[in-house]
Amino acid sequence: MSSDRFYMRGDYPRPPTTTLVWLVAAMVAAFFVQLLLLSPWFGSSSSLPDLLRLSVRGMQQWHLWTLVTHGFLHSTSNPLHIIFSLIILVSIGRELEPQLGSRRFLMLFLGSLVFGALCWLALHWRSGGVHIGPGAGIMGLLVVLSCLYAGQQMNFMPFFVFSVTMRPMYFVYGLATIDVFLLVLYEIPGAITPFGFSPSIHLGGMLAGWLYFRFLHANNGWDRAASFKLPRWLQFRRKPPVSPAPPGRPREPARLKADVDRILDKINSHGFGSLTAEEKRTLDAAKDLLSKN
Repeated sequence: MSSDRFYMRGDYPRPPTTTLVWLVAAMVAAFFVQLLLLSPWFGSSSSLPDLLRLSVRGMQQWHLWTLVTHGFLHSTSNPLHIIFSLIILVSIGRELEPQLGSRRFLMLFLGSLVFGALCWLALHWRSGGVHIGPGAGIMGLLVVLSCLYAGQQMNFMPFFVFSVTMRPMYFVYGLATIDVFLLVLYEIPGAITPFGFSPSIHLGGMLAGWLYFRFLHANNGWDRAASFKLPRWLQFRRKPPVSPAPPGRPREPARLKADVDRILDKINSHGFGSLTAEEKRTLDAAKDLLSKN
């Protein structure tokens, strides 16, 4: 019967909603909530948006959640703010999330928001001020994407005016140079920056992305970084991997090589975070075999 076929039933497996979709949905929902709360129906005086914005006064009152929530708010007077933010986030996220996996993608975005917010607070602690927008999170994602595709040419549209083909890291260098220029000439002296940019929070997000890629992504942990080695007494002690093969019957070299080739192809396509525990044990077994030879 046709009802026995999985595509004719309503309970067939559906692909899970990606983290990128949830982030975009959260930002769109927050924007409409902002419009609603700031509408004349509420007298344009609702205090909820103020409780979610990043501000020195809020941090002095221990509103720690604003380190994250500010990244989901946008200017209600300028719709281009949320439009450009979502376009850039989707363009980067659809390339980066399959490489990192949903959990690491989300943690990178949120961690960049927090790190950028701390940099902004350090600069504005005496002068005060308010900040909203996902700039730090987007910059962190952009830096990691540029590191992953450092040797490839990609198309960029600076300010959505013209298209430029270059290596992504060169684009990041250009953005960092502009942010440093605005930081020195405008933000540090206390002047209003063009277009309302916050260079300190952008540079903080870039630094967070670089730290993640430098010490976490490529080596899957702080204590496994090739160029950053903790003292022996601080390193995490890992239990020796359990070989999936039964005792006395080691895996054949030809079969092990075929499994390793398949796993390496999976890493190139979906990133190290997509590996299962058994696949990681297979890589460790291959490494031990090569070290003995």
